[in-house]
Amino acid sequence: MKAKEYDQDAERVILLKPSNSQSRNMRIVYLITIIITIFLGLASRKWSLSLSPFVAQNAGDVLWAIMVYFGFRFLLVQKSTLTAILLSFLFSFSIEFSQLYQENWINQIRATTLGALILGKGFLIEDLIRYTVGILIAAVLDKVSLKFTLRSY
Repeated sequence: MKAKEYDQDAERVILLKPSNSQSRNMRIVYLITIIITIFLGLASRKWSLSLSPFVAQNAGDVLWAIMVYFGFRFLLVQKSTLTAILLSFLFSFSIEFSQLYQENWINQIRATTLGALILGKGFLIEDLIRYTVGILIAAVLDKVSLKFTLRSY
């Protein structure tokens, strides 16, 4: 994908969107990244006793936020990374703040494994910090990989 095309007559830069085949390839990469992130997140829970306490305590939420970011990149491949960052913050923080709502019906969903993984169980300010770190890590990795990829075109 060419990131920029130069209009020599007007001497200005025109930003291009990825073509359909490039978007498909990018979606495949984002999907693989999501799957790897899910695997790492589940592994961080399963083998938490083998990890340092700091990593065991923080890795799950950081990886969850990374997965959310790459999920938005997968869905909105032709949008900017800033859009994915903002949507990731909105989604992650909304999920966390929704944990302040403690009605019986939603707590029954949270009591299931999938419900707990997606919705969490209780509000923690620390989780907002972990989500912020995860989203920023994902965005930096995404930007670096896009720059590297764009150089080859």
